[in-house]
Amino acid sequence: MTTEQRTDEWVSGYDLILTEVGETGRRLTREEIQARRTLGERAADAGIPLRTLVGRHLAMTREHWPATALTPAAVDGVLAAVEQSVDAFASGYERAQRMAVRQEEAARREFIDDLLYGRSHLGRIAERAERFGLLLSQAHAVAVAVGPEPYDEADPVPQRVERALTGRFGERSILVTTKDGRLVCVAPADQEEVLLHFAKQAHAATDGGQVAVGRPHPGAGGVVQSYEEALNALDLAERLDLDEPVVRSADLLVYPVLTRDRQAIADLVTSVLGPLTGARGGAEPLMDTLVAYFDAGCVAAQAARELSLSVRALTYRLARIHRLTGHNPADPLHRYTLQTAVLGARLAGWPGTPL
Repeated sequence: MTTEQRTDEWVSGYDLILTEVGETGRRLTREEIQARRTLGERAADAGIPLRTLVGRHLAMTREHWPATALTPAAVDGVLAAVEQSVDAFASGYERAQRMAVRQEEAARREFIDDLLYGRSHLGRIAERAERFGLLLSQAHAVAVAVGPEPYDEADPVPQRVERALTGRFGERSILVTTKDGRLVCVAPADQEEVLLHFAKQAHAATDGGQVAVGRPHPGAGGVVQSYEEALNALDLAERLDLDEPVVRSADLLVYPVLTRDRQAIADLVTSVLGPLTGARGGAEPLMDTLVAYFDAGCVAAQAARELSLSVRALTYRLARIHRLTGHNPADPLHRYTLQTAVLGARLAGWPGTPL
């Protein structure tokens, strides 16, 4: 079957229009224009390239050009009919394409919601995942990036990050998307370089935003678990004022342990750090001192620089903490209790937030 034969059904009736316009000089009727649009929609649904179809319209225009000599006005009329026909056909074709894109976007968004929240049967999610380039039979890890503003897939930031990833790694079973205003990347667990490159690109594209990486887990349920771990890591980083560009949930496993029993951690903070509220100026300056001291690895000189204090002033504050709490920050036997209480206080927002 020739190309002309394959495409003739999509230009059906066009030859009759040319003949009648050449004889009468009339313009296309509303019904004829709608028929051309309908044919354009059907051709798009059938996957026929628009370039091929426009070429067939032009070829038929040559084949069925009126045989009699036409006046200039009649020539203009035929050319106007050609323009109307092709424009209506292309309009229908483009409309069908837009509808197909919207349906694909809706299906993709529904799949992403199901994938990240586990709202559908896991076997069904795994089947649908192949359509979007993921093989959930292997383990995957999820990275989540947050920036100064929320993003969706139409924004230039996620598009730039996705282009950077696919440009370097190709498809590689990578899914880059957005969810709740954050950038999300799902990648096979054995391709850690993908998530690292995503973190680098997302950090730059979001003007210094933070990225959290969940641990790898197998199956569709593993994607949900890794995604939740990444979200929890971002939450912990915010509550602990961690300014690292990339945080890993595997490095923060101790913190969920601390927050699992809120009453126990509240009792620990109250009993160990509660006496600091009686200090002149309140507990906050002394809490800042403990945070800086522990973050500096208990190196007084480094902590003093962080707080813009002299080493003598820092040492004085540590001594006050010892007197008030009965726990000496410089004593290894006391340090663990103090540091655990400080971590619990930071997670709870104490002393700014009541326990």
